[in-house]
Amino acid sequence: MILETIHVIDWKRTMQSPNCRITRRAVLIGAAQAGVAASVTSRYQPSLAAEPSASLPEYLVWDVHGHLNTPGETPAERIDNLLKFADRMGIERVIVFMGYPWAYDPSPEDVRRQNDQVLQALERSRGRAFGFAYLNPKHTEESLDEMDRCVRDGPMVGVKLWVAVRCHEKCLDPIVRHSARLKAPILQHTWYKITGNLPGESTAADLALLAARHPTASFIAAHAGGDWERGIRAIRSAANVTAEISGGDPTAGVVEMAVRELGAERVMYGSDFAGRSFASQLAKVLGANVPENAKRLILAGNIKRMLAPILATKGIRL
Repeated sequence: MILETIHVIDWKRTMQSPNCRITRRAVLIGAAQAGVAASVTSRYQPSLAAEPSASLPEYLVWDVHGHLNTPGETPAERIDNLLKFADRMGIERVIVFMGYPWAYDPSPEDVRRQNDQVLQALERSRGRAFGFAYLNPKHTEESLDEMDRCVRDGPMVGVKLWVAVRCHEKCLDPIVRHSARLKAPILQHTWYKITGNLPGESTAADLALLAARHPTASFIAAHAGGDWERGIRAIRSAANVTAEISGGDPTAGVVEMAVRELGAERVMYGSDFAGRSFASQLAKVLGANVPENAKRLILAGNIKRMLAPILATKGIRL
């Protein structure tokens, strides 16, 4: 159709311009134009041809899920590049964890090395990045020591658990108890793979079992379980588990279902950068059919509230 063609050409011309800077406003304008074009049926409708309003809403954005796998030879170079990309999308703060290279079942020495890389990146970020301490719960005592080094006595504000051991195992209990004492939330990778999970890979149901044993601890279900319809339902009754929507394609309906089943206060935005782009994951929230106040909670409000207690103990004022 004529109108659709005009809008597509204008958007492509804008994005290909050498002076183009990718911003949230540009993304939203493009989305608005696409929505207008898609809504036109068989006849040209002048009321729909108007330019979208310039007073589009602005959002505070904190990205809950990221890694140092951006370009760069050192942690400092990698966080510099990461923040440069974040600036393009208007992201104020990022949370990073895990150094490089990765291993499914890292030794205590490897865990410490990766956390050291993140500590270097945090110092370089000058407050733009927060860090979560990466742990391998198979090594429980070493994990407790690493929490003391990085969280209690260091600048990190949470814990990251990946795929070394399924999170419902008893070896996690001392780690969770110590995390609760430190007021540090735990972000746990969760996934349902149709090809079968890794031996130590957790599902959202595993996390719900762990959370039920530790009602005073705070948990984040990374990726909302991957298969998000199953994942959201699995944590529905676990009031101390928040769904984080990073990873996967920007599929419509993820945020809507999470808000409907859990409430907007239990949903968080994350991207899993640099494995996924900021823009593709922001689209899940910005394009969701949920109230504006829900989007603001998801994009920053909920993680700010969750981190407030530990930030206060460290004397960090937002």
